[in-house]
Amino acid sequence: MAVSGFEGFEKRLELHFFGDDPAMFPLGLRKLEFDSIEQVLEAVQCTVVSAVGNSYFDAYVLSESSLFVYPTKIIIKTCGTTQLLKSILPLIHYADHHLGLTLSSCRYTRGSFIFPKAQPFPHTSFKDEVTYLQDTIPSSLCFRKASIMPSKSSSHSWHVFTANDNTHTHTHSPMPYDHDNELLFTMEICMTELDPILARKFFRRPDDEKSGDSAGKEMTELTGINEINPDALICDFAFDPCGYSMNGMDGDWYSTIHVTPEDGFSYASFECVGSVDNGNIGHVLMKVVQIFRPGTMSISTTCNGFSSNDVMWTEMASAVEPLGFKCRSWAMDQFPNAGTVVFQTFTSRRKSV
Repeated sequence: MAVSGFEGFEKRLELHFFGDDPAMFPLGLRKLEFDSIEQVLEAVQCTVVSAVGNSYFDAYVLSESSLFVYPTKIIIKTCGTTQLLKSILPLIHYADHHLGLTLSSCRYTRGSFIFPKAQPFPHTSFKDEVTYLQDTIPSSLCFRKASIMPSKSSSHSWHVFTANDNTHTHTHSPMPYDHDNELLFTMEICMTELDPILARKFFRRPDDEKSGDSAGKEMTELTGINEINPDALICDFAFDPCGYSMNGMDGDWYSTIHVTPEDGFSYASFECVGSVDNGNIGHVLMKVVQIFRPGTMSISTTCNGFSSNDVMWTEMASAVEPLGFKCRSWAMDQFPNAGTVVFQTFTSRRKSV
């Protein structure tokens, strides 16, 4: 393991808002001026490199990961040494003063940093992050819980903080559109020790004169990322000299991939939302694992129902077992008005254990 390098593990923040002014809808938060978004990202210390939108939401590829803006929800996911939690106050301010929207729930998640000592405040420890969150979010978000979900691997644990108000129910419904009776999930996969041969596909050639968008499209096709969901509109970007980010849009579902391919601290993440009833989560997981073939992998699945999780974690283990992966640990936790989280870790047979 390298002594220092780029931190691939992302921090993820999801904020939900509500408002009573019908003039703000159906666009809601999507009406935020781009200047306001840039100022929020400046506080985080990242920038927009590419963007795309459809009739449901806007997706931004960032210099460090991704941003998704829905009418009543914002998801920001950033890697490196970004200060993600510093986006909360400006987002609350812009939503309230410009759009008349009020924060009703907050969810913060992350894995275990590869280089924790390189992280700036407030990301110096989970305790510091939780203290910062407690002090920053409004007191109306009174249902709060912080949890570290452990595993048998010291390099993979899952950190979760949720907070909700007492008037708006948030049973982790990832999508605000016509999914009221469905069991919904958000799946976050964190992969380390990528197969070196596959990881090389995310390096640009030294004489490459392509734009980041053009090189990104080439990587998407070369690696088979475009085949994970052939129906998705993909916005991709390749960094120089290496690294890759992608946002996918399929109706109101999003997906996103981020890759740090350097040997010694290689990392890739995949996140998507969907319906348990579709029954394709195992298929998606198999495709993702085949693209990266990590030595170690963790999967966090957040559902808006309880019983669905038992089915899902067994389905995931069954999906990757034929690819040489063994489930080493799993944990489950429930969060008030914020759904159930299952956290699993896997190792590959090619990795000595």
